[in-house]
Amino acid sequence: MAMFAPTQTRRFRAAVASAGIANWQSYYGQNRIDQWMIPYFGKSVYEDPAVYARSSAITYILEARTPTLIMGGERDAECPIAQSQEMWHALKTLGVETQLVVYADEGHRLRDPAHARDHDERMVAWFDRHLEPAASGARPTKSP
Repeated sequence: MAMFAPTQTRRFRAAVASAGIANWQSYYGQNRIDQWMIPYFGKSVYEDPAVYARSSAITYILEARTPTLIMGGERDAECPIAQSQEMWHALKTLGVETQLVVYADEGHRLRDPAHARDHDERMVAWFDRHLEPAASGARPTKSP
C-alpha cells in the first residue's frame, strides 16, 4: 500500500515502503509464494493481465509526487527486491524524491539486528525530515 497509495492521492507528505510490490504483472513471475494469486485475482496474469495492471502502483506512476523511502532484503522471495528497484527507478526517473536501501543477505524479514535497527532509524529519520511542522508551514499545537 505504501507504493500504491501515493499514485492515487497527494494526501501524504512522505511514504516508506518496506518489502513492497510495485508491479503485480512482473511480480507474478518473480515470487515464490504465488499459489494465492489466482484465487485472489480470479485468473493468472497470462489470462487477465488487466486485473493485475489495475492493482499495480507502476500503472499510475505518473501521478506520484510523494517522497518515498524504499527498503528491502536482497534475498526476499516473497517481495523480491526487483519490485523495490522498479518503483525506485520510476520515481527517480520522474524526479520524485526517493531513496533505495537494499539489505545484503536478508530475506523478507530482517534478521541481522544491525539491519533491523538501521531500517527503523532510516524510517524515523525519513518521516522526521518530511513531516516536520516547518515543512508544511503549520505550527505545532500546544499540549494541554
